[in-house]
Amino acid sequence: MDILLIFIALVLMFLGIIGSFLPILPGPLTSWVGLLVLHFTDGIELSQTFLIATLAVAVFIYVLDYIIPALGTKRFGGSRSGMIGTTIGLVVGLLSPIPFGIIIGPFLGALIGEMIHRNDIDKALKAAFGSFLGFIASSFLKFIVAIIFLGFFIIKLSEHTGPWI
Repeated sequence: MDILLIFIALVLMFLGIIGSFLPILPGPLTSWVGLLVLHFTDGIELSQTFLIATLAVAVFIYVLDYIIPALGTKRFGGSRSGMIGTTIGLVVGLLSPIPFGIIIGPFLGALIGEMIHRNDIDKALKAAFGSFLGFIASSFLKFIVAIIFLGFFIIKLSEHTGPWI
């Protein structure tokens, strides 16, 4: 049973890392659920304090994920259309076969969104850049937390005691 739980936890860890870049998956929260699943294995001990602290970090990052892109967009004079364009551009960039689509997509999406909102290329470029920076900062922060949670997972897995089956 432990092997099945460890496998499920590992899948959740990797989904958390992927979720750092996909807007449909809450990255650090998914990774935290992986830690929680790991807690239910017989040979691995995770304290309640550890689980509560990591949950607090995951929830804090989840909340920041909505604040950081908005701050980046507003700081550079962007609109809601730019933020929506960033999200659509991210999905298109992920699904497109072009290199660096995950980077190019959000920028172009924000630019198109801002051009729809206002027909001023200079302001649209500035706002698209701000929206793009906010997205990159937020994704990087989520990625770092998900990687740290994966590190905790590996450390706790290496401390496994008892039978595997």
